[in-house]
Amino acid sequence: MKKLSIGSIQKRKGTFPLVMITAYDALFARLFSESADILLVGDSLNMSFGGNNDTLSATMEQMIYHTQAVCKGAPETFVITDMPFGTYTEKATALSNALRIYRETPADAIKIEGGADKAYLVKHLVDNGFAVCGHIGLLPQAVRAEGGYKVKGKSEEEALSLIADAQAIQQAGAFILVIEGVKADVAARVAQSVSIPVIGIGAGNGVDGQVLVFSDMLGLYEPFVPKFVKQYMNGAVSVKEATKTYANEVQNRSFPDENYVY
Repeated sequence: MKKLSIGSIQKRKGTFPLVMITAYDALFARLFSESADILLVGDSLNMSFGGNNDTLSATMEQMIYHTQAVCKGAPETFVITDMPFGTYTEKATALSNALRIYRETPADAIKIEGGADKAYLVKHLVDNGFAVCGHIGLLPQAVRAEGGYKVKGKSEEEALSLIADAQAIQQAGAFILVIEGVKADVAARVAQSVSIPVIGIGAGNGVDGQVLVFSDMLGLYEPFVPKFVKQYMNGAVSVKEATKTYANEVQNRSFPDENYVY
């Protein structure tokens, strides 16, 4: 599949839905590249890979390492990298860390969380040559400040605030926007209020595409399954069964047999 450009991504607005999925290594990036339009190197790796309870302790070094791996595994797929918590607190810090990602990886774009309050940072990065993906609604990096993961858009006031956030991020120059954990009817209104593609996660199908964390989508992450996640395979069970079979064959000496020796 030919790698999308920013222009071709934007042309998908209101037409053929965009498929985005997280990836953290070359192996899965290569597997996903046949179907995904965009791979997101999400700071969610801090939870699914690192075993942490949230994304907040993800570091620039981690994000760069995983982005390098993903880009090697899927060189013909558009890659967006999350800017981790605390790396874009003001213009100078945001620019310095964005420069690290662009200099040390072939990532096509970066993603930052926040609405109208972060628009000035988006503009600063865009003005300095960066392609920026916004992220509004439920913000995983704000989980401690908000006391948990809370669905947004439950009131008209929240709906109007989300629309204002999306419009501010678009005005600042973002080429695409992720909206997370928002009531489906409100997310659809947000998508209709801007001319850039809006990618949903837990935000219904009235948007311009979808993103899921791959370990959720493949049923690999067992501790918790969010309501919005559809598991397209029972990965954890499959892995455990395969591993148990391997262990049994090692223990009873049926592996390796004559087919697997030199």
